[in-house]
Amino acid sequence: MTDDLQVYRYGPPGPLAVLAVHGLTGHGQRWAPLANRYLPDVTVAAPDLIGHGRSPWSAPWTIEVNATALAKVIESDQPAGPVVVVAHSFGGAVALQLAVMRPDLVKALVLLDPAVGLDGGWMRTIADAMLASPDYPDRAEARAEKISGSWGEVDAWLLDNDLDEHLIALPNGRFGWRISLPAVMSYWSELARPIPIPPKGIPTTVVRATRTSPPYVSAELTTALRDRLGTDFALRDFDCDHMVAQAKPEETAALIRESLQD
Repeated sequence: MTDDLQVYRYGPPGPLAVLAVHGLTGHGQRWAPLANRYLPDVTVAAPDLIGHGRSPWSAPWTIEVNATALAKVIESDQPAGPVVVVAHSFGGAVALQLAVMRPDLVKALVLLDPAVGLDGGWMRTIADAMLASPDYPDRAEARAEKISGSWGEVDAWLLDNDLDEHLIALPNGRFGWRISLPAVMSYWSELARPIPIPPKGIPTTVVRATRTSPPYVSAELTTALRDRLGTDFALRDFDCDHMVAQAKPEETAALIRESLQD
């Protein structure tokens, strides 16, 4: 088992209500604007996943090991769980696995454009591209790549805050994200694994970002969740690109509050 994750806490002191899980190449502090501005009365924990940010970068790099580490975060709180787990992209795959492994710790799932059960050829293409060009000559190019990608509709100050925390100078004189490249390479493969489906009784909301192209949310995922969960499953379409919590924070916060109330 890896060492403890780096965990950021937001909101008032007291029992943990929400566990927020970032996506691949992300970090826990990415949840700060949503928590501080739209959920200031809710106690939120937002860890850096393994191989990301200030958490340990040591192998193994699997969905199960991350899910086990998240369970430890919840269990360290007293009283421990169950909590609402809100998760973005790759974090959605980890959150689903957590719900399979430890349903006693999960009150509900809010999955923001989750990336899970994806095509293996597509994952190879993405991994090859990252391996061929893993860093940037300067901050301006890193920022431009974000804007031309899924961050184009996100407020500029959010992007700049993200760069301040997550973009670091590398030993080769270039700049890159505060991540372990070998870990991320492994995680692209993890996303091609079969979809983990939580047990009945865990309300699960999937947000499909309609501008994500090609889409991460597949018919296979929504069908499998609907078949297993029935009325405990809900699919919501948000008119935005992949960075759902940054592009649609008010709507995202509303879904989280609904899950807390249920």
